[in-house]
Order: sequence, then structure tokens, then C-alpha cells
Amino acid sequence: MKKIIILIFFVVFLSISLLIFKQNEKEIVIKNIDPYSIYPFYKSKLRDEYIAYQEKTGYSIRQSIINVNIGLNKPFYIDTHESQRKNTFEILVNKYNYLKENYFPNDLVDVDKYSDGNIALNKIARDAFYEMAEAIQKEGMHIRIISGYRSFAYQQRLYNNYLKSDSQEEVDSYSARPGYSEHHTGLSVDIDNGVIDYNRFHVTKEYDWMQKNAHKYGFILRYPLGKEKITGYKYEPWHYRYVGKDIARYIHDNDITFEEYYYEFIDIK
Repeated sequence: MKKIIILIFFVVFLSISLLIFKQNEKEIVIKNIDPYSIYPFYKSKLRDEYIAYQEKTGYSIRQSIINVNIGLNKPFYIDTHESQRKNTFEILVNKYNYLKENYFPNDLVDVDKYSDGNIALNKIARDAFYEMAEAIQKEGMHIRIISGYRSFAYQQRLYNNYLKSDSQEEVDSYSARPGYSEHHTGLSVDIDNGVIDYNRFHVTKEYDWMQKNAHKYGFILRYPLGKEKITGYKYEPWHYRYVGKDIARYIHDNDITFEEYYYEFIDIK
């Protein structure tokens, strides 16, 4: 009986010791892992910037990495780069990523319905919009494109026009500088319902429908309310961007911006 008790005691002691060892081993492993490098979108060359930004803002490590990858640790239009993935619906054009003056998108076609004419779009985006416009029409509503592709020269005229009445700081909050406009890609549309001015599109039933359904056709609300610090633009309920159904669904379901998606899933490819 005594031997059995001793054996049980030894087994229990051994089990506890083993658990303690494994826990300590686990802690040692964790301590040796760089908490920044565990994310697939981590870039070693930016590590110091991640740390400085995280300490300054208090954001999580994950969000700090994404935000620094976007460029949000620096002012808009300061550290800019030419946009990559040209002529794909994964292209990102914003206040950190530009298109050259001579850029012209492939597959640009006329929008011959659901607009007042003189509008062009990337063919895939145009066809997707047609499908979406037909779907909403079946429910007794109407959407149309009032602005699509814009050339560098067109955006320059538009931007300079705004500067005649507003300061550059104010204009930058609602209009892109030439070369930095998403409309240059041929993948973005401004829309209305043909009745109420586009600036009030958010009060329409069409807007409510778009919030629930646009992603099903590959479109996202590009500059949503509450995301201004990420996108760099005021809320634009009329501005939609074609990104494909899979990307649009993820952005919609997770309530994030295209910038956040791009630097978590696309830029690392």
C-alpha cells in the first residue's frame, strides 16, 4: 500500500512538473516572438515606424501595421508612390498613390444607358453597374451615373475650379488633386436617382438599397461616414467603386475601407 501511495505521489509530481515546464517553455517561445512580425502584412523595413505609431496612437499592433502601410503616420500627399496593379480592379488610387498624367485605362467603354451620356467606364465595372441598376429598377427605384472616368486634365480643371472659392485645405477634403483621383481608373462612379441632387443621395431609398446590396455586384461605398481619417475625404454617399464581388463582400461585412483591405490582403501578394 505504501509503495502504491509513493507511486501515485511520484506520478502526480511528475505531471505537475511537466505542466510547469510546458508553461514556462510556452512563455519563453512567446517572449522570443516579435509581436509585429506575426502578421503577414508586416514589412520589416517599417518596423520602427510601426512601433512609433503604435506608441503615439495607442492602436493595436495589427491596426498600427495596417495604418502605417497605408501611410497614415505621415500627412497626405507627402510620401507618395505610383499606383500598382494598373488595369485591374485591385488598383488603389488615393492621397498616397497616384497615376501619371498619361495613364489611360484599358477596356474603357461608353455608358450608353443609366446616364445622360458622355460618360465612360471600365467595361467590367460598366456591365456590373448595368446589372445593379436593372436589379434596383425591378424594385421600383432608379440609379444613374453622373460621373465616371475622368482624365488627368479634367481633374486638374475641376480641382483648380474649386480652389477659386475654397482654400486648398478645404478643397483637399472633398476633391482629389490631379493624378490622385479614383475616377482616373475608370472604376469609380458618382450616382444619383435622377430626382434628388446627388449631394443628398443619402436621404433616398436608393441609398438604403445600395448599402444593403451594392457589394453583391462588386461595388463599395468608397468614402464612408466615420472613415475620413483613413480615406482622407469627407463622407460621399454618392461615390462608389468597383472592386469585384469577393473584395466588396469582405469590405461590406467587416465595415472597413478599401485602403485597409488593400494593405492587409493585396499589397502582400
